[in-house]
Amino acid sequence: MVWLEELWLRGFLVNKILLIGNPNVGKSVIFSRLTGVNVIASNYPGTTVGFTKGYLRHEGKRFEIIDVPGIYTLDPTTRAEEVAVQMLDDIKDNEQAIVLNIIDATNLERNLHLTLQMIQKKIPMIVVLNFWDECKHTGVSINVEKLKQELDVPIFTTCGITGEGIKHLVDSMEQAKVSTLQFKEENIWNEIGHIIEKTQQLTHRHHTLWERIGDASINPIAGIPIAIIILTISFAIIRFIGESIIGYIMEPLFDKLWTPVLMKLSALLGGSGFFHDILLGKLVNGSIAYVESLGLLSTGLFVPLGMVLPYIISFYFVLSFVEDSGYLPRLGILIDKFMHKLGIHGLAIIPMLLGIGCNVPGALATRVLETRRERFIAATLMAIAIPCMAQIAMIFGLVGSYGVGAIFIVFGTLFIVWIVLGLILNTFMKGESPEIFVEIPPYRFPYIPGLLKKVWMRVLWFIKEAVPFVIVGVLVVNILYFSGVIKFIGNLAAPVVKGIFGLPKGAVGALIIGFLRKDVAVGMLIPLGLSKSQMIVSSVVLTMYFPCIATFAILLKELGIKDMLKSAGIMILSTVIVGGILNLVL
Repeated sequence: MVWLEELWLRGFLVNKILLIGNPNVGKSVIFSRLTGVNVIASNYPGTTVGFTKGYLRHEGKRFEIIDVPGIYTLDPTTRAEEVAVQMLDDIKDNEQAIVLNIIDATNLERNLHLTLQMIQKKIPMIVVLNFWDECKHTGVSINVEKLKQELDVPIFTTCGITGEGIKHLVDSMEQAKVSTLQFKEENIWNEIGHIIEKTQQLTHRHHTLWERIGDASINPIAGIPIAIIILTISFAIIRFIGESIIGYIMEPLFDKLWTPVLMKLSALLGGSGFFHDILLGKLVNGSIAYVESLGLLSTGLFVPLGMVLPYIISFYFVLSFVEDSGYLPRLGILIDKFMHKLGIHGLAIIPMLLGIGCNVPGALATRVLETRRERFIAATLMAIAIPCMAQIAMIFGLVGSYGVGAIFIVFGTLFIVWIVLGLILNTFMKGESPEIFVEIPPYRFPYIPGLLKKVWMRVLWFIKEAVPFVIVGVLVVNILYFSGVIKFIGNLAAPVVKGIFGLPKGAVGALIIGFLRKDVAVGMLIPLGLSKSQMIVSSVVLTMYFPCIATFAILLKELGIKDMLKSAGIMILSTVIVGGILNLVL
């Protein structure tokens, strides 16, 4: 305890705590238990690797808690592991910083590899054996006192879901110490074997119901129907929650509270004119039409907040539930063989699903893939064939008026494009797709407060990032209309837009704004009076031809200029071919 005594003598207190552990060890749940609601999601400087930071106040002391990305080793093989190593190096000379090494107590052997690597770095640490309640159900018995002696660091047992052991852990933060453990073996796995022999006993037991379901969900025969059922239920819940929020909360709020304000402002501005049309847009039948008016204070606010935000909330709630329950890694394993035919492995389902919520986090999530080739294929497929929830909401609202069949054609076309383009890229791009490497956690009921905190952070991010882009998009389109630029570009693009896609020249304006916000662009199709076939073609073209500017910026950073130009070329060529075929067929 020399390290701790020296700190007290100098009057220092622990002020920074890094939570480090393998993926799926309950790190985020413990982070939620330790911190309040005011947490910050950031990227590590110079990277797109995200981490979360929050604060804990206890007995007059303030701790900064950092949830480091989940890693398996300090010998970096991914960008996330590089960042984790850099974070550890950053605190090496900070005598007020410690590490909480979160371990899945039911899988001690695998977790100890990272623990021993951190012990080698001589950093003050505490080991936290999480999922302690599950040990008795899984037949795992750990002698905690003996393990303390072997590792020479404080060890606490917790159950993040119930909160058991958390208070004892918080009360004992300053017991962290630098281990004096000297490895007796050159091979770290041999050392782990000796420690396991002395500290852990396994007893025979029968599989639980959840384990049987877990096994079934990665077996192709049972797993595919389970996946279809889960995804169908998930998207039904997303739509139900989203439409309920829109119908019972958002539309009444705008209609009863905001519309009267805008109408009074309209009267003050004379009902028309430059400033009126910029701020409020065109009046439709003497009133504000939130999708059609295209004003900063009408469409600019209603589209992101009234139409899109409800679906964002519902999507991230369901996704977080599926993610925290342990199903998402199983889905990745289940579809791994199929995804390899597209040049990517099963975990690429994560950026695809995130892309449905918003293409920006989807683009960022491509870093879970190991090779540059995989990241290029995944990012290109997502940008071309995965519409974000904002755009999906608009497509449902507009194309849905023509019936379920029209919606099926739009999304069926995009799915076919996703598969065919993946097969083509896998055939012509040199390189290989590594095998999937992921730990399969047991099924667990998510920790709801932590889940809600995750949803809240993602929603705040959407509001901060999306609303400004929508407002800018509406402003730009109005200025372009007033200045005649859209008409000029429409004349230039007429051979493609009218001749190949079968759309009126006015659709060029939607294509231009689609670069700023795809959902606003879809809404701009309403005043054009498009037929059913034209609405289907335009929805597919708007999804495929180019990502929104926010996604484009992220992809540029992730892929680099050269690969982004290649990806953009593939997008444009695919759009012309698919749009032309749809126009001929329909």
